[in-house]
Amino acid sequence: MSTPSMTLANRLQYALWVVGGLLALVGLINVLPSYGFLPRLGPFELQWFRPFFFTLCVIIGILYLWREQALINSVPSTPRILFDLTLIALTVYSSIRYFQVAQIMEMSIMFFTTWDGLTALMAVLVATVICWRLWGAPIAIIGLIAVLYLGTGEYWPGVLQTAGGNAMDRLAANLWFGSDNGVVGSIFAVILSTVLPFIILGGILEGCGAGSSMIRISFALMQRFRGGPAYAAIMASGMFGTVSGSAVANVVGTGVVTIPMIRKRGFSGDFAGGLESSASAGGQILPPIMGAAALVMADYVGVSYLTVIVAVMIPAIAYYASLFLAVYFEAKKLGLNAEPEGDLPEPIERQDWINLLLLLAPLGTIVWLLIEGLSPAGASISAILLLLVLSFLNPAVRRQPLLLLTSLADGGVTVGRLSMAIAVVGIIVATLAATGIPTTFAVLLSNASDYSLLAALLITALGCIVLGMGMPTLPAYIAIISVMGPTLQAFGMELLTAHMFVFFFGVASVITPPVAIAAYAAASISGGKPMATAIASTRISAVLFLIPFAFAYNPLMLTTAAAGADFSLGAYAWLIAQLVLALYLITSSLARFDRRVLTLPDSGVRFALALGLLSPYLMVSIVCLGLGLLHLVVHAIRHQTGHRPNANPQLAKG
Repeated sequence: MSTPSMTLANRLQYALWVVGGLLALVGLINVLPSYGFLPRLGPFELQWFRPFFFTLCVIIGILYLWREQALINSVPSTPRILFDLTLIALTVYSSIRYFQVAQIMEMSIMFFTTWDGLTALMAVLVATVICWRLWGAPIAIIGLIAVLYLGTGEYWPGVLQTAGGNAMDRLAANLWFGSDNGVVGSIFAVILSTVLPFIILGGILEGCGAGSSMIRISFALMQRFRGGPAYAAIMASGMFGTVSGSAVANVVGTGVVTIPMIRKRGFSGDFAGGLESSASAGGQILPPIMGAAALVMADYVGVSYLTVIVAVMIPAIAYYASLFLAVYFEAKKLGLNAEPEGDLPEPIERQDWINLLLLLAPLGTIVWLLIEGLSPAGASISAILLLLVLSFLNPAVRRQPLLLLTSLADGGVTVGRLSMAIAVVGIIVATLAATGIPTTFAVLLSNASDYSLLAALLITALGCIVLGMGMPTLPAYIAIISVMGPTLQAFGMELLTAHMFVFFFGVASVITPPVAIAAYAAASISGGKPMATAIASTRISAVLFLIPFAFAYNPLMLTTAAAGADFSLGAYAWLIAQLVLALYLITSSLARFDRRVLTLPDSGVRFALALGLLSPYLMVSIVCLGLGLLHLVVHAIRHQTGHRPNANPQLAKG
């Protein structure tokens, strides 16, 4: 017998499907490309579409929270319902005012009033409150601090002090009514133009049976490995990411399938999301396409496209090897054994192999269309249309075609929830842009780094991460290389090496807290906390932060003469030996596990030895190589002789 709370949960689920389906449909129509004789209705005018979309996201967030409360047999209280209805009312008013102001700004100059500033704060309040409740406190608190700084920057000390002026005018222009920044600014537009169709595609993939079939087949094919589907996730995300050029699109395009596989294998939601975002971000440094970066870099540096591809080869392989090792050690730490033959969660049927076509055909279509030059949104919508036809190969879909509609709506709900986190990220990015702090930070530190290459590299890395917060990799890379490029060249670094260093950290910015936009997208799928997922991705991706320093001091890692490499077979073999051992030491150190649990001092020693291996000084790297091998031998002997504190006796052979 159903309880009142369960009845309410069911009704709220239907309401979510209605609003989520509406959001999905209007979102897809907005980015729908032209197909022959079919008329193209989008893209819609941003003056009304962005605030309308934001309103739908707010309603979805509130309905989702009510349903979650009802599912634990707790009916939302009257004060909470009234408060949430007030939030919806504030959103509707702010959205109407956004449209009115946008109409005025299109025809003439707009002078914002105090009430416009208060309206902007209303929208900020709604976004941060719902983000806090959906995703936790950290990102919401950072957003509130950003708002405080934007409004009171002229009273802050030192370099943090900003220009004065009318605070309400500043808040209105940057937080709500500006089309480039703020709650529904350019960062929010990424959801509308790129992310939404990929999430919808993922929802339909799951609904038509492709996701569950892939999980069963993956378990069958990889059951003899500890990490199982996590290894497949790394490969899939890397291959897709090199074409898509967008870490976020990559996360939502492949993560909807891979993340559930990883979680089903026994990894935590935070680790699953962190691994997916790390592998997806790395796709931008993976040959042969590297998104659009390879072509842009070749043009900027004045070298051939092939030179860029050759240069990035070893660093990219090293990074993905570190991801595989991270999964290996995490699986050992968790005591995940290889699945025995025949002991699968569910038996594989002939239909599973047919359903596999439902996954491979749309993803193959996306890759092909992206290579042909179609936009990510156009490619993904083409894949959705293909999938809607192919899905009827599944008897379950033929019996219940409504599965496709509910899957579409579930995708819309996922987009709505993610959008609330992205709205707060937009607040942070707007503050950074309005105050000029990232550029000031980079220039000041550039002046302070005149006498040390290491200082210049550290400052460049920090500048890339700060400037890249919430910004696509390519513009962040171009902006920071224009500031720090001359400084790096002054130390004798070749232009290609400097550009590659900056680009790597531009890629890293999408998974680095606090504005780890790719990690937040992965968290919306994994069910993990956004900030915890971002921290996990940073740990898993440690090599992405270390490798650029290594090739800055040893350009042989970039292989080509254009990077300043003096190639010889012996030196290259020594470099590979250094890299292999360093990768093993770094990943086991950060996982704090090898054959057994590592103590904090053991982890510290391993990490220090890895840094020494990557140092530019030959004697230091030779000594660290010897000490590293000795450390591993001693660790193995202690394990074999039974000195295994905290070891899991159930670990199977990996």
